[in-house]
Amino acid sequence: MKSPRRTVFELLGRMEKDSAFSNILLDDALSKSELEPVEKKFAAALFYGVTERKLTLDAVIKKYSAKPADKLSAEVVEILRMGIYQLLYMDSVPDSAAVNESVKLSKENKNPAISGFVNAVLRSFIRDGKRLPERKGRIPALSLEYSAPEWLILKWINEYGEDRTMSMLEASLGRAPVTVKANTLKASLDEIISALETDGIAAQPSDIFPDCLEIKTGGAVENSTAYKCGYFHVQDISSQLCCMMLGAKEGETILDLCSAPGGKAFYIAEMMKNSGHVFAYDIRMKKVGLIAQGAKRLGLKNIKSRVNDAKIFSDEISLADKILCDVPCSGLGVIRRKPEIKYKNPDDFSALPDIQYKILEASSNYLKIGGELVYSTCTISRAENDGVVTEFLEKHKDFDGVVMDFPLGKVKSGFMATFFPDYYNGDGFFIAKLRKVR
Repeated sequence: MKSPRRTVFELLGRMEKDSAFSNILLDDALSKSELEPVEKKFAAALFYGVTERKLTLDAVIKKYSAKPADKLSAEVVEILRMGIYQLLYMDSVPDSAAVNESVKLSKENKNPAISGFVNAVLRSFIRDGKRLPERKGRIPALSLEYSAPEWLILKWINEYGEDRTMSMLEASLGRAPVTVKANTLKASLDEIISALETDGIAAQPSDIFPDCLEIKTGGAVENSTAYKCGYFHVQDISSQLCCMMLGAKEGETILDLCSAPGGKAFYIAEMMKNSGHVFAYDIRMKKVGLIAQGAKRLGLKNIKSRVNDAKIFSDEISLADKILCDVPCSGLGVIRRKPEIKYKNPDDFSALPDIQYKILEASSNYLKIGGELVYSTCTISRAENDGVVTEFLEKHKDFDGVVMDFPLGKVKSGFMATFFPDYYNGDGFFIAKLRKVR
């Protein structure tokens, strides 16, 4: 059986090679592994830690390696990252164990000299007091401390100010909380909490709004009997709040035009108490199938999942009372769930506002007069958020903003709102609510 460290080493290599999402890769690997629960917990902490601290770890490698970083093999780099992360951030791992296990991993490499090199780098770092390299200037220093690229720090400072940037940088590290939307169509909140306890999972109701449960301890909730019985679906609290703001009512016709994996459609269908119609669309047939499977597990009969390209108007889609337009985005609000996002080239995001605008414009044509539309993203980027909505309203005088009131007063009332992670301990998120007035 593979050790936890060997499992992490292979996963890091696969993620670099395939550009896979960290959460999907790890969840799949751990569900198939024979590791004990405590070993899975260690592997998850090491895997996510190395991924989110990559810039910092690479800076240490560059300082203590006798060879230029670009001359090292990908395998050696991953072993060094893992070793340095354990030395810096995992207090439960003795320095000797971090070094010895890294050397052990490197001995499986075809080049016998690699283990000596790994040993030398790690021990030099320890002898030097495990000090991080010094960086001149505030932005480079923040980049090293929080393992965030300088372009992202500058972007957030320019758009939201330095204080807000600091809170986002602090929130970008560490595991994100797990929240679920309780399906009270199947069981009461107390019954669902009790079912989770039977599965060894501790949950408590959120202070913010009903039917949201915070998972405190236990294993992967998707493996629980309660999950298989359709008692809940996993959904971040910001995403749940977005659905609440849509305000779907029983008997209405709702469109969710970028629906996969379906969490928001599920929430809306439950709000409507299995009445009316919720049409959940995605451009990929495989994803449409997953939405249908989720709806069946939850016992939601008012959801119909279908294939559609949200950028292009379709005369086969009927007019709706309300529309959720949760567009593809850069994902800068979910960095602590998918830390690899922050290492992307910012040029990769440049085309997104145009795509988002096209989806919003096409979606607006499906709305009845008097109907309401929520535009949302899970990013913290004005170009993808305020910028898209402002441009749309300038060009579409038949739409107005709808003022929203938020729980606990943490977000100012208005028709556009950005949720920062420190507001509700949820993902970074943006919501705008619009009404078709004529």
